[in-house]
Amino acid sequence: MDIEWAKDGRTGELFIVQARPETVQAQKNRDVIQSFKLKERGKVLITGRSVGEKIASGPVRVVKSVEFLREFCEGDILVADKTDPDWEPVMKKASAIVTNRGGRTCHAAIISRELGVPAIVGTEHGTEVLKERQVVTISCAEGDTGIVYEGKLPFEVEQTNIKDLQRPRTKVMMNLANPEEAFSLSFLPNDGVGLARMEFIINTYIKVHPLALLDFDKLADQAAKAEIEKLTSSYTEKPQYFVDRLAQGVAMLAAAFYPKDVILRLSDFKSNEYANLIGGKAYEPVEENPMIGFRGASRYYHPRYQAGFALECEAVRRVREDMGLTNLKVMIPFCRTIEEGQRVQAEMEKHGLKRGANGLEIYVMCEIPSNVILAAEFAEIFDGFSIGSNDLTQLILGVDRDSEIVAPIFNERNAAVKTMIAQVIKVCREKHRKIGICGQAPSDYPEFAQFLVEQGIDSISLNPDTLLKTSLAILEKERGGDTQGVSS
Repeated sequence: MDIEWAKDGRTGELFIVQARPETVQAQKNRDVIQSFKLKERGKVLITGRSVGEKIASGPVRVVKSVEFLREFCEGDILVADKTDPDWEPVMKKASAIVTNRGGRTCHAAIISRELGVPAIVGTEHGTEVLKERQVVTISCAEGDTGIVYEGKLPFEVEQTNIKDLQRPRTKVMMNLANPEEAFSLSFLPNDGVGLARMEFIINTYIKVHPLALLDFDKLADQAAKAEIEKLTSSYTEKPQYFVDRLAQGVAMLAAAFYPKDVILRLSDFKSNEYANLIGGKAYEPVEENPMIGFRGASRYYHPRYQAGFALECEAVRRVREDMGLTNLKVMIPFCRTIEEGQRVQAEMEKHGLKRGANGLEIYVMCEIPSNVILAAEFAEIFDGFSIGSNDLTQLILGVDRDSEIVAPIFNERNAAVKTMIAQVIKVCREKHRKIGICGQAPSDYPEFAQFLVEQGIDSISLNPDTLLKTSLAILEKERGGDTQGVSS
């Protein structure tokens, strides 16, 4: 149903003012897999690494910096050096995305998959080769290489009906970030959300650094202060704006899939990304390599961010305790040591999030070699693991996953990576801990998903656009053998 509501500003009463059958999402056929195919090829303008398997045409919009984003129109093809989290509202309008920099797991690649938008990353010279308003065709339907063709080329979309698809024994979950998409995506065959990204909610619905809200009266940056005042005009207590907005976004994700598990990863911005939030520059260090710097677990108990983490915890507590959405689980990213895991949990407990209380499960991202090497020890203090194959591959192979130059070396199917993944699955099964994966690899490579099933993984969390196709690959593997993970 499409329902419109009104709230009486004086009495606080809520009224339904209109209700009618919803006509957009309801008409979508969720029992069909789409595959795209070019009917003819044209002049190749530039190539890069393909993201997704779709084809799209449209006019080029070259965006040099964030101040030009307001000129972007619905259906344009976004061409940029790279994208950052503050570009995400515009990325939703794009028919396709092309970047100079980045590999398959860069920001542009991750967000485009979630949005179901084709992208070509790592073109190196896309912003120079592609001209403003030039009409091009983006093809990600020809393997790992994405191709930008001149002009608007014809293509066809083949559809395969999977209405009677059997459910795999292995849980097939989803990677999600945008609360607005949660209810429509929940109708896909799924076992819940294996990775809900908090960063999208903070960046899109809040936009302000939590510490800037806590220190609002003392802010030296008057421009930031004015911007914050505009966003939070209805709040006398500015930090409550952060808690309210975050709780609302997280609750939409948890409610859409209730009673299935929704595993929320706590904030995993890097310091440079936090600095891009309104008022953020005053609170963030300038780091040479933010990817392995002040991020994840190390922030949560550190005096530099401790008060901001308290707001995150309050939002999660509100969703679980006040709203009753106890299907929400919590996951700690980039936890380097056992001591860090203990310190973060102690911090959470201060704010009403005690492991085991009211069924609260706390997971850890398995994305650092130490998480694998000390898996048995981490299993003593966490309820489950979710393999982050993007960062794990980066740190095992010593490859910057955002570099287009060494992108061909970044490969989750490398024997060293697979050996480490097989090892942590084995330990988790021995320790009776849940083990899943939320990294990119099984979404991109069905054979990698089959490898995980072979090892006995409990759950595989996929991008929504690959959910059905990869489910078929998982079913095929399960029918070929009697592999089954730990029951959960």
